[in-house]
Amino acid sequence: MKKAKLSLAWQILIGLVLGIAIGAVLNHFSAEKAWWISNVLQPAGDIFIRLIKMIVIPIVISSLIVGIAGVGDAKKLGRIGVKTILYFEIVTTIAIVVGLLLANLFHPGAGIDMSTLGTVDISKYTATAAEVQHEHAFIQTILNLIPSNIFAAVARGEMLPIIFFSVLFGLGLSSLKPELREPLVTMFQGVSESMFKVTHMIMKYAPIGVFALIAVTVANFGFASLLPLAKLVILVYVAILFFAFVILGLIARLFGFSVIKLMRIFKDELVLAYSTASSETVLPRVIEKMEAYGAPKAICSFVVPTGYSFNLDGSTLYQSIAAIFIAQLYGIDLSIGQQLMLVLTLMVTSKGIAGVPGVSFVVLLATLGSVGIPLEGLRSSPVSTASWTWRVLP
Repeated sequence: MKKAKLSLAWQILIGLVLGIAIGAVLNHFSAEKAWWISNVLQPAGDIFIRLIKMIVIPIVISSLIVGIAGVGDAKKLGRIGVKTILYFEIVTTIAIVVGLLLANLFHPGAGIDMSTLGTVDISKYTATAAEVQHEHAFIQTILNLIPSNIFAAVARGEMLPIIFFSVLFGLGLSSLKPELREPLVTMFQGVSESMFKVTHMIMKYAPIGVFALIAVTVANFGFASLLPLAKLVILVYVAILFFAFVILGLIARLFGFSVIKLMRIFKDELVLAYSTASSETVLPRVIEKMEAYGAPKAICSFVVPTGYSFNLDGSTLYQSIAAIFIAQLYGIDLSIGQQLMLVLTLMVTSKGIAGVPGVSFVVLLATLGSVGIPLEGLRSSPVSTASWTWRVLP
């Protein structure tokens, strides 16, 4: 008789529920909480994140090179690239505008007494935010695509320079004579297939990693800190659901497929990305599943990693709503011009920094000052802890 086996999605969901329960219990025991977090839970969660980070870059490089070498046509690749970036920019802008419209319609920050909110230290994000403000001028963004040292870019996990180098390498490889090209293509194909096998090994640890990561979050902040933010949290969830089912649903229907079907395909990855607060954890499996779904290797190997830097729809939804929320906390009524400036600033600051720790905080820090919103609003502990409540879209 064949034994029943829980799917990965169910294992992760069980880990998520148990992690929330354990975290809620630890939140009430300050002495024991510190020991369990530093010696058990945080290391267990960090192991999973490190394992994923370990495989992402080899998969992206090898898959891109094999895919581009298979296309072998720079003009065709150029058309794919232009369409991809144009789509990402349009959809991300729609996400920002949707967030602003909903925040203006429902006023999540109105009526909250700021004296009742605790504060947290955000100084570790300010230096990074200053770098983002400096580096995300248009010309600097273009220059940052080109790595002066590809090994340094790999060591720092800078995805855009890695993609740029891999595309050029793949194009160069495709132009070689077959007797020179095929051994290298075969080698990179072997690397790609091997890394996908490693991914399957690592995913067996995913439920434990999810359990540990969510337990740490709940143990540190609990649920009480989110109560003043109930309206904000609900609004962010509504915005994400609206964007996923209406905006992305219409786009999917326009091109002849169903967003519901895609969600079924990626059910494991959606639960994993939500519970770990990192879409990077599912990048290898998204590439693999899109190839299995029928997408050409060259396209999904290029589009998926690029989307991780240019198509942060969930993040920009949250950032636009959070920016208006903080303005409303201070009773600041932003003009149409200031909100347009907010849209333009978010369009720039949200690009290319997916690997930055606390990316949404960094982007908000780099953005709020441009429209006169006090940065002190980000020190509100409920605002900082709300980030683990909206993690659905990359």
